[in-house]
Amino acid sequence: MNLTIALITLVVAIVLLTLLKRLGQVSPASAKAYLAGGALIIDVRSPGEFASGHLRNAINIPLAEIETAVPRRVKDKSKVLLLHCQSGMRSGVASKKLKRLGYAHTYNLGSYSRAAQLVGSN
Repeated sequence: MNLTIALITLVVAIVLLTLLKRLGQVSPASAKAYLAGGALIIDVRSPGEFASGHLRNAINIPLAEIETAVPRRVKDKSKVLLLHCQSGMRSGVASKKLKRLGYAHTYNLGSYSRAAQLVGSN
C-alpha cells in the first residue's frame, strides 16, 4: 500500500512539473530581475477580474485582445513582458501568441497569487 501511494505521488509530481515547464513560468529570481529592469506587467484576465484586484503597475489586456492590443501598445518587440492571469493557463497561451508575433522576451508569471507574491498587488 505504501509503495502504491509513493508511486502515485511520484507520478503526480512529474505531471505537475511537466505542466509548469510547459507553461513556461518564469523563475522568481528572473521575474524580480526583469521587474527591476522595467518589465511591463500584463494581466490577461477579463476587465471584470482586473477591476476586482490587480498587480500594481499592471495593464489589462484580455487574452482575446492580446494579438491586436499588444502591437498597438508595445512597439518595441525587445521589451520584457511579464504576463499573468488567474491560474496561469491564459497567460501561458498569451505568451505563446506574443512569441509568435516576435516578442521574444515574453514570460509567464503564472497565477495571480504567484504573481502577487513576486510583484505585490493594489
